[in-house]
Amino acid sequence: MAMDVPPLFRCPISLELLRDPVTLCTGQTYERSCIEKWIAAGNTTCPVTMQELQDLSMVPNHALRRLIDEWLRCNAVEDLGESNECNIAAIVEFKQILESGTSVFEDTIKVLEKVRSLCLELPAKNTVLVDMGFFQHLLGLVFRDSDTVSSQEDFILIEKSLDSALLLLPFSDVASLNALKQECKFKRLLFLLEQGTISIKRTLCHLVEAIVFHSETQELCQMLSDSPLLIHKIVPMIHEESGAIEAGILAVSALSSLQRNRQAIVDQGAVEKLIDYLSKVGTGNRSHLAPVVMETIENLLTVSGVKEMIIDHKSGIRSIVNMVFRVSDHQGSESALNSLLIICSESNIPRQKAVVNGILTQLLLLLQSQCSGRAKIKAKMLLKLLRLMWNEEALVLHPINT
Repeated sequence: MAMDVPPLFRCPISLELLRDPVTLCTGQTYERSCIEKWIAAGNTTCPVTMQELQDLSMVPNHALRRLIDEWLRCNAVEDLGESNECNIAAIVEFKQILESGTSVFEDTIKVLEKVRSLCLELPAKNTVLVDMGFFQHLLGLVFRDSDTVSSQEDFILIEKSLDSALLLLPFSDVASLNALKQECKFKRLLFLLEQGTISIKRTLCHLVEAIVFHSETQELCQMLSDSPLLIHKIVPMIHEESGAIEAGILAVSALSSLQRNRQAIVDQGAVEKLIDYLSKVGTGNRSHLAPVVMETIENLLTVSGVKEMIIDHKSGIRSIVNMVFRVSDHQGSESALNSLLIICSESNIPRQKAVVNGILTQLLLLLQSQCSGRAKIKAKMLLKLLRLMWNEEALVLHPINT
Protein backbone atom coordinates (compact mmCIF):
# COMPACT_ATOMS: atom_id res chain seq x y z
CA MET A 1 0.00 0.00 0.00
CA ALA A 2 1.31 3.47 -0.81
CA MET A 3 1.77 5.77 2.16
CA ASP A 4 -0.50 8.82 2.51
CA VAL A 5 0.84 12.12 1.23
CA PRO A 6 2.99 13.68 3.99
CA PRO A 7 1.44 16.91 5.40
CA LEU A 8 4.57 18.82 4.35
CA PHE A 9 3.77 18.02 0.71
CA ARG A 10 0.20 19.41 0.78
CA CYS A 11 -0.87 22.95 -0.07
CA PRO A 12 -2.50 24.54 3.03
CA ILE A 13 -5.19 26.06 0.81
CA SER A 14 -6.24 23.17 -1.47
CA LEU A 15 -4.86 20.34 0.72
CA GLU A 16 -3.71 18.75 -2.54
CA LEU A 17 -0.19 17.58 -3.37
CA LEU A 18 2.06 20.53 -4.18
CA ARG A 19 3.13 20.62 -7.83
CA ASP A 20 4.59 24.14 -8.09
CA PRO A 21 5.38 25.14 -4.49
CA VAL A 22 6.24 28.78 -3.81
CA THR A 23 7.17 30.44 -0.53
CA LEU A 24 5.91 33.83 0.66
CA CYS A 25 7.80 36.37 2.77
CA THR A 26 6.13 34.84 5.86
CA GLY A 27 7.91 31.54 5.21
CA GLN A 28 4.69 29.69 4.32
CA THR A 29 4.63 27.53 1.18
CA TYR A 30 1.62 27.18 -1.13
CA GLU A 31 0.70 25.86 -4.56
CA ARG A 32 1.45 28.76 -6.92
CA SER A 33 -1.99 28.79 -8.59
CA CYS A 34 -3.78 28.71 -5.22
CA ILE A 35 -1.90 31.60 -3.66
CA GLU A 36 -2.11 33.61 -6.88
CA LYS A 37 -5.93 33.24 -6.78
CA TRP A 38 -5.92 34.25 -3.11
CA ILE A 39 -3.97 37.44 -3.84
CA ALA A 40 -5.93 38.17 -7.03
CA ALA A 41 -9.11 38.09 -4.92
CA GLY A 42 -7.82 41.13 -3.04
CA ASN A 43 -6.39 39.37 0.01
CA THR A 44 -3.20 40.89 1.40
CA THR A 45 -2.55 38.45 4.24
CA CYS A 46 -0.91 35.03 4.50
CA PRO A 47 -3.72 32.41 4.57
CA VAL A 48 -2.06 30.37 7.34
CA THR A 49 -0.57 33.01 9.66
CA MET A 50 -2.90 35.88 8.63
CA GLN A 51 0.16 38.16 8.72
CA GLU A 52 0.03 41.18 6.41
CA LEU A 53 2.12 40.47 3.31
CA GLN A 54 4.74 43.22 3.16
CA ASP A 55 6.10 41.67 -0.02
CA LEU A 56 3.89 39.88 -2.57
CA SER A 57 6.77 38.12 -4.29
CA MET A 58 6.75 34.32 -4.49
CA VAL A 59 9.97 32.32 -4.31
CA PRO A 60 9.90 28.86 -5.95
CA ASN A 61 10.63 26.24 -3.29
CA HIS A 62 13.04 24.04 -5.25
CA ALA A 63 14.07 22.09 -2.17
CA LEU A 64 10.52 20.99 -1.42
CA ARG A 65 9.86 20.30 -5.10
CA ARG A 66 12.84 17.94 -5.20
CA LEU A 67 11.63 16.13 -2.07
CA ILE A 68 8.16 15.70 -3.58
CA ASP A 69 9.58 14.43 -6.87
CA GLU A 70 11.68 11.90 -4.99
CA TRP A 71 8.68 10.85 -2.90
CA LEU A 72 6.57 10.38 -6.04
CA ARG A 73 9.35 8.34 -7.63
CA CYS A 74 9.68 6.11 -4.59
CA ASN A 75 5.95 5.80 -4.05
CA ALA A 76 5.50 4.57 -7.60
CA VAL A 77 7.39 1.40 -6.70
CA GLU A 78 4.92 -1.44 -6.31
CA ASP A 79 4.74 -3.30 -3.04
CA LEU A 80 5.88 -6.82 -3.89
CA GLY A 81 3.92 -8.34 -1.06
CA GLU A 82 6.42 -8.11 1.78
CA SER A 83 4.64 -6.49 4.70
CA ASN A 84 6.14 -3.86 6.97
CA GLU A 85 5.26 -6.09 9.91
CA CYS A 86 8.11 -8.47 9.10
CA ASN A 87 10.58 -5.80 10.20
CA ILE A 88 8.67 -4.48 13.24
CA ALA A 89 10.33 -6.75 15.80
CA ALA A 90 13.80 -5.84 14.56
CA ILE A 91 12.94 -2.14 14.43
CA VAL A 92 11.63 -2.21 18.00
CA GLU A 93 14.86 -3.86 19.10
CA PHE A 94 16.92 -1.25 17.22
CA LYS A 95 15.10 1.56 19.00
CA GLN A 96 15.64 -0.05 22.40
CA ILE A 97 19.37 -0.34 21.72
CA LEU A 98 19.64 3.27 20.65
CA GLU A 99 17.58 4.52 23.59
CA SER A 100 19.50 2.52 26.17
CA GLY A 101 22.67 4.54 25.77
CA THR A 102 24.58 1.63 27.29
CA SER A 103 25.45 -0.31 24.14
CA VAL A 104 29.06 -0.52 23.07
CA PHE A 105 30.04 1.82 20.25
CA GLU A 106 30.39 -0.91 17.59
CA ASP A 107 26.89 -2.28 18.29
CA THR A 108 25.35 1.19 18.11
CA ILE A 109 27.00 1.86 14.75
CA LYS A 110 25.77 -1.48 13.38
CA VAL A 111 22.22 -0.60 14.44
CA LEU A 112 22.45 2.84 12.81
CA GLU A 113 23.66 1.25 9.57
CA LYS A 114 20.72 -1.19 9.61
CA VAL A 115 18.31 1.67 10.27
CA ARG A 116 19.73 3.52 7.29
CA SER A 117 19.19 0.47 5.07
CA LEU A 118 15.56 0.34 6.19
CA CYS A 119 15.14 4.08 5.55
CA LEU A 120 16.29 3.63 1.97
CA GLU A 121 13.13 1.55 1.31
CA LEU A 122 10.77 4.32 2.44
CA PRO A 123 7.95 4.93 1.72
CA ALA A 124 7.18 1.59 0.06
CA LYS A 125 8.29 -0.30 3.18
CA ASN A 126 9.25 0.22 6.82
CA THR A 127 6.96 3.19 7.53
CA VAL A 128 6.92 1.96 11.10
CA LEU A 129 10.20 3.89 11.43
CA VAL A 130 8.17 7.06 11.02
CA ASP A 131 5.38 5.89 13.33
CA MET A 132 7.87 5.03 16.09
CA GLY A 133 9.48 8.47 15.99
CA PHE A 134 12.93 7.47 14.79
CA PHE A 135 13.46 10.93 13.30
CA GLN A 136 13.05 12.60 16.69
CA HIS A 137 15.24 10.02 18.39
CA LEU A 138 18.04 10.35 15.84
CA LEU A 139 17.97 14.11 16.31
CA GLY A 140 18.36 13.46 20.04
CA LEU A 141 21.50 11.46 19.37
CA VAL A 142 22.96 14.30 17.33
CA PHE A 143 21.94 17.33 19.39
CA ARG A 144 22.77 16.34 22.92
CA ASP A 145 23.01 18.82 25.79
CA SER A 146 26.60 19.70 25.03
CA ASP A 147 27.96 22.25 22.58
CA THR A 148 31.10 20.25 21.83
CA VAL A 149 32.05 16.74 20.72
CA SER A 150 34.62 14.94 22.83
CA SER A 151 35.83 12.09 20.62
CA GLN A 152 36.15 10.80 17.08
CA GLU A 153 33.61 8.10 17.95
CA ASP A 154 31.07 10.82 18.71
CA PHE A 155 31.59 12.33 15.25
CA ILE A 156 31.03 8.92 13.64
CA LEU A 157 27.82 8.37 15.64
CA ILE A 158 26.56 11.84 14.71
CA GLU A 159 27.33 11.29 11.03
CA LYS A 160 25.50 7.93 10.96
CA SER A 161 22.52 9.36 12.84
CA LEU A 162 22.21 12.31 10.48
CA ASP A 163 22.38 10.04 7.42
CA SER A 164 19.21 8.25 8.51
CA ALA A 165 17.53 11.40 9.83
CA LEU A 166 17.86 13.02 6.39
CA LEU A 167 16.19 10.00 4.75
CA LEU A 168 13.35 10.17 7.29
CA LEU A 169 12.90 13.95 6.99
CA PRO A 170 10.32 13.99 4.14
CA PHE A 171 8.01 11.64 6.05
CA SER A 172 8.46 12.90 9.60
CA ASP A 173 7.27 15.77 11.75
CA VAL A 174 9.68 18.57 10.88
CA ALA A 175 8.53 20.41 14.01
CA SER A 176 10.82 18.02 15.91
CA LEU A 177 13.64 20.30 14.81
CA ASN A 178 12.27 22.92 17.20
CA ALA A 179 14.30 21.17 19.88
CA LEU A 180 17.18 23.22 18.46
CA LYS A 181 15.63 26.32 20.05
CA GLN A 182 17.28 25.18 23.28
CA GLU A 183 20.46 27.18 23.68
CA CYS A 184 22.76 24.20 24.26
CA LYS A 185 21.43 22.36 21.20
CA PHE A 186 21.65 25.46 19.02
CA LYS A 187 25.29 25.93 20.08
CA ARG A 188 25.92 22.30 19.17
CA LEU A 189 24.49 22.95 15.70
CA LEU A 190 26.92 25.83 15.22
CA PHE A 191 29.81 23.74 16.55
CA LEU A 192 29.04 20.88 14.15
CA LEU A 193 28.77 23.27 11.20
CA GLU A 194 32.30 24.41 11.97
CA GLN A 195 34.01 21.28 13.27
CA GLY A 196 31.94 18.43 11.81
CA THR A 197 32.93 16.13 8.98
CA ILE A 198 31.99 17.03 5.41
CA SER A 199 29.07 14.60 5.57
CA ILE A 200 27.82 16.18 8.81
CA LYS A 201 28.03 19.68 7.32
CA ARG A 202 26.15 18.59 4.19
CA THR A 203 23.31 17.07 6.18
CA LEU A 204 23.05 20.04 8.54
CA CYS A 205 22.71 22.33 5.51
CA HIS A 206 19.73 20.25 4.37
CA LEU A 207 18.19 20.56 7.84
CA VAL A 208 18.67 24.34 7.75
CA GLU A 209 16.92 24.36 4.37
CA ALA A 210 13.95 22.43 5.86
CA ILE A 211 13.78 24.77 8.86
CA VAL A 212 13.56 27.86 6.65
CA PHE A 213 10.74 26.55 4.49
CA HIS A 214 8.55 24.75 7.03
CA SER A 215 5.67 26.65 8.64
CA GLU A 216 6.08 24.99 12.04
CA THR A 217 9.73 25.96 12.48
CA GLN A 218 9.51 29.72 11.91
CA GLU A 219 10.59 30.67 15.44
CA LEU A 220 13.67 28.51 14.98
CA CYS A 221 14.13 30.08 11.54
CA GLN A 222 14.20 33.49 13.25
CA MET A 223 16.91 32.18 15.57
CA LEU A 224 18.94 31.16 12.51
CA SER A 225 18.57 34.68 11.14
CA ASP A 226 19.52 36.26 14.47
CA SER A 227 22.73 34.24 14.65
CA PRO A 228 25.46 35.85 12.50
CA LEU A 229 27.61 32.80 13.18
CA LEU A 230 25.32 30.45 11.27
CA ILE A 231 25.56 32.31 7.96
CA HIS A 232 29.26 32.87 8.66
CA LYS A 233 29.76 29.08 8.78
CA ILE A 234 27.53 28.13 5.84
CA VAL A 235 28.54 30.62 3.11
CA PRO A 236 32.18 29.36 2.96
CA MET A 237 30.80 25.97 1.90
CA ILE A 238 30.06 27.49 -1.52
CA HIS A 239 33.59 26.60 -2.53
CA GLU A 240 34.95 23.71 -4.55
CA GLU A 241 37.30 22.56 -1.81
CA SER A 242 34.62 22.46 0.91
CA GLY A 243 33.24 19.13 -0.27
CA ALA A 244 29.76 20.41 0.60
CA ILE A 245 29.26 22.97 -2.17
CA GLU A 246 25.85 21.74 -3.35
CA ALA A 247 24.38 21.51 0.15
CA GLY A 248 25.88 24.91 0.94
CA ILE A 249 24.23 26.46 -2.11
CA LEU A 250 20.83 25.00 -1.18
CA ALA A 251 21.12 26.28 2.40
CA VAL A 252 22.23 29.76 1.32
CA SER A 253 19.46 29.85 -1.28
CA ALA A 254 16.88 28.99 1.38
CA LEU A 255 18.24 31.61 3.77
CA SER A 256 18.29 34.23 0.99
CA SER A 257 14.55 33.77 0.46
CA LEU A 258 14.11 35.88 3.60
CA GLN A 259 15.01 39.56 3.27
CA ARG A 260 16.41 39.73 6.80
CA ASN A 261 19.24 37.32 5.93
CA ARG A 262 20.44 38.86 2.70
CA GLN A 263 22.81 41.53 4.01
CA ALA A 264 24.64 38.99 6.18
CA ILE A 265 24.92 36.58 3.24
CA VAL A 266 26.38 39.34 1.06
CA ASP A 267 28.78 40.42 3.81
CA GLN A 268 30.22 36.89 3.88
CA GLY A 269 31.19 37.08 0.20
CA ALA A 270 28.40 34.92 -1.22
CA VAL A 271 27.91 36.98 -4.40
CA GLU A 272 31.39 36.32 -5.76
CA LYS A 273 31.16 32.62 -4.85
CA LEU A 274 27.79 32.25 -6.58
CA ILE A 275 29.01 34.02 -9.72
CA ASP A 276 32.10 31.82 -9.76
CA TYR A 277 29.88 28.74 -9.58
CA LEU A 278 27.59 30.03 -12.33
CA SER A 279 30.53 30.84 -14.59
CA LYS A 280 31.50 27.14 -14.58
CA VAL A 281 28.03 25.69 -15.22
CA GLY A 282 29.20 24.13 -18.47
CA THR A 283 31.84 22.07 -16.66
CA GLY A 284 31.21 19.06 -14.45
CA ASN A 285 27.86 18.26 -12.90
CA ARG A 286 26.72 21.79 -12.14
CA SER A 287 23.78 22.52 -14.42
CA HIS A 288 21.07 21.12 -12.14
CA LEU A 289 21.81 23.72 -9.45
CA ALA A 290 22.30 26.65 -11.85
CA PRO A 291 18.64 27.79 -11.53
CA VAL A 292 18.93 27.75 -7.72
CA VAL A 293 22.11 29.84 -7.89
CA MET A 294 20.47 32.25 -10.31
CA GLU A 295 17.44 32.63 -8.06
CA THR A 296 19.71 33.31 -5.08
CA ILE A 297 21.55 36.03 -6.98
CA GLU A 298 18.20 37.60 -7.86
CA ASN A 299 17.27 37.61 -4.16
CA LEU A 300 20.58 39.21 -3.17
CA LEU A 301 20.18 41.99 -5.74
CA THR A 302 17.83 43.67 -3.26
CA VAL A 303 20.91 44.44 -1.12
CA SER A 304 22.70 47.72 -1.75
CA GLY A 305 25.98 47.28 -3.61
CA VAL A 306 25.30 43.83 -5.07
CA LYS A 307 24.50 45.24 -8.50
CA GLU A 308 27.92 46.91 -8.60
CA MET A 309 29.63 43.70 -7.42
CA ILE A 310 28.16 41.80 -10.36
CA ILE A 311 29.01 44.53 -12.88
CA ASP A 312 32.62 44.63 -11.63
CA HIS A 313 33.05 40.82 -11.55
CA LYS A 314 34.85 39.63 -14.66
CA SER A 315 32.27 36.88 -15.20
CA GLY A 316 29.25 38.59 -13.64
CA ILE A 317 27.23 39.82 -16.61
CA ARG A 318 28.34 36.98 -18.90
CA SER A 319 27.28 34.28 -16.43
CA ILE A 320 23.80 35.76 -16.04
CA VAL A 321 23.39 36.31 -19.78
CA ASN A 322 24.18 32.63 -20.36
CA MET A 323 21.30 31.70 -18.03
CA VAL A 324 18.68 33.56 -20.10
CA PHE A 325 18.36 30.72 -22.60
CA ARG A 326 19.54 27.17 -22.04
CA VAL A 327 18.93 24.42 -24.55
CA SER A 328 18.27 21.83 -21.83
CA ASP A 329 15.50 23.72 -19.99
CA HIS A 330 14.19 27.18 -19.12
CA GLN A 331 14.67 26.94 -15.37
CA GLY A 332 16.47 30.03 -14.22
CA SER A 333 15.48 32.12 -17.24
CA GLU A 334 13.07 34.36 -15.33
CA SER A 335 15.54 34.95 -12.52
CA ALA A 336 18.25 35.79 -15.06
CA LEU A 337 15.94 38.22 -16.85
CA ASN A 338 14.81 39.84 -13.59
CA SER A 339 18.43 40.20 -12.52
CA LEU A 340 19.49 41.79 -15.80
CA LEU A 341 16.56 44.21 -15.64
CA ILE A 342 17.78 45.34 -12.21
CA ILE A 343 21.46 45.48 -13.19
CA CYS A 344 20.86 47.32 -16.49
CA SER A 345 18.18 49.69 -15.23
CA GLU A 346 20.32 52.77 -14.60
CA SER A 347 23.51 52.55 -16.63
CA ASN A 348 24.67 51.86 -20.15
CA ILE A 349 27.82 50.11 -18.92
CA PRO A 350 26.09 46.86 -17.89
CA ARG A 351 23.85 47.11 -20.96
CA GLN A 352 26.91 47.26 -23.21
CA LYS A 353 28.48 44.32 -21.35
CA ALA A 354 25.28 42.32 -21.80
CA VAL A 355 25.24 43.05 -25.55
CA VAL A 356 28.92 42.13 -25.94
CA ASN A 357 28.21 38.84 -24.13
CA GLY A 358 25.39 37.88 -26.50
CA ILE A 359 22.20 38.95 -24.75
CA LEU A 360 20.44 39.77 -28.04
CA THR A 361 20.90 36.24 -29.36
CA GLN A 362 19.81 34.80 -26.02
CA LEU A 363 16.64 36.91 -25.97
CA LEU A 364 15.69 36.04 -29.54
CA LEU A 365 16.18 32.31 -28.87
CA LEU A 366 14.10 32.57 -25.72
CA LEU A 367 11.27 34.41 -27.47
CA GLN A 368 11.13 31.67 -30.12
CA SER A 369 11.11 28.89 -27.54
CA GLN A 370 8.33 27.28 -25.48
CA CYS A 371 9.18 29.28 -22.36
CA SER A 372 6.53 30.72 -20.04
CA GLY A 373 4.52 33.80 -20.88
CA ARG A 374 6.08 35.62 -17.93
CA ALA A 375 9.57 34.96 -19.28
CA LYS A 376 8.62 36.33 -22.70
CA ILE A 377 7.22 39.50 -21.13
CA LYS A 378 10.45 39.99 -19.19
CA ALA A 379 12.50 39.36 -22.34
CA LYS A 380 10.59 42.07 -24.23
CA MET A 381 11.08 44.48 -21.31
CA LEU A 382 14.81 43.88 -21.43
CA LEU A 383 14.89 44.46 -25.19
CA LYS A 384 13.16 47.82 -24.68
CA LEU A 385 15.72 48.72 -22.03
CA LEU A 386 18.57 47.90 -24.40
CA ARG A 387 16.90 49.93 -27.12
CA LEU A 388 17.09 52.98 -24.82
CA MET A 389 20.87 52.61 -24.82
CA TRP A 390 20.98 52.69 -28.62
CA ASN A 391 18.68 55.72 -28.73
CA GLU A 392 20.86 57.56 -26.20
CA GLU A 393 24.01 56.74 -28.15
CA ALA A 394 22.37 57.92 -31.36
CA LEU A 395 21.52 61.25 -29.72
CA VAL A 396 25.12 61.67 -28.60
CA LEU A 397 26.46 60.90 -32.10
CA HIS A 398 23.75 62.81 -33.96
CA PRO A 399 22.25 65.52 -31.68
CA ILE A 400 18.93 66.92 -32.77
CA ASN A 401 19.21 70.56 -33.86
CA THR A 402 16.55 72.80 -32.46
